[in-house]
Amino acid sequence: MSNVSERLAVCSWSLQPQNPQQLVEQLEKIGIRRVQIALDPIRSEATTWGNFDALAQEQGIKIASGMFGTIGEDYTTMETIRQTGGIVPDKTWEENWRNIQATAKLAAKMGIRLVTFHAGFLPHDERDPGFVKLRDRLRQVADAFGAEGVDLGLETGQETADALKHFLQVLDRRNVGVNFDPANMILYEKGDPIAALETLAPWLKQCHIKDARRTKQSGTWGDEVVVGTGEVDWGKFFEVLGRVGYKGDLCIEREAGNQRAEDIRAARKFVESL
Repeated sequence: MSNVSERLAVCSWSLQPQNPQQLVEQLEKIGIRRVQIALDPIRSEATTWGNFDALAQEQGIKIASGMFGTIGEDYTTMETIRQTGGIVPDKTWEENWRNIQATAKLAAKMGIRLVTFHAGFLPHDERDPGFVKLRDRLRQVADAFGAEGVDLGLETGQETADALKHFLQVLDRRNVGVNFDPANMILYEKGDPIAALETLAPWLKQCHIKDARRTKQSGTWGDEVVVGTGEVDWGKFFEVLGRVGYKGDLCIEREAGNQRAEDIRAARKFVESL
């Protein structure tokens, strides 16, 4: 993992930038000139964000990957996101599907080869009617990105590693893998992050560098914390990545707190010190 610094990137949404120039300035302050870019603003707010690709090239910012969200997601509680997350809800599927097709074309136009997203809570039982529905929708999404030469990374956390592994096997799409987020395994109470990483290693497309502490009350959110101060065993995490030969990107994500640039810079220094 000696080249870890060259593989670090920052999740753009973590910095909550108002425009592309502000994002570039924040990346420079952090000391990382690689980004996983949120594609929804570029797709839907072209007046403000339409020049990001050109500005990134001009400023020497490399786009490691893309991300998109879905309409109506509510992360207030564990139950609200279960009901509203990803491409599971029927009432938002048609609009999400239109946006997804446009996002796939946008990613290809920008030369992005990997896009990640939360698909929603995946049913664990193939006999569940929701299993077939989500399998078919995900195949549709995967094929839309595949037609543009883009891989898809499913965010981890909303199901156990074994359940996600089984779903990926049934899905049977070569361009679909995992964006592994160790903190999400803790926040959603879905098992040990290191064991999950071992299970999902064959499908790794990208990793998020994020940390968390478990909830003290089951069914409620735990706490996302600065990398290195939570319950992720980072030594073992990187040991597994080295053993399985993972050479992909490591994108620092910070979705809590009000000093995110400082927290991301601390995460960079922590990872480089390992």
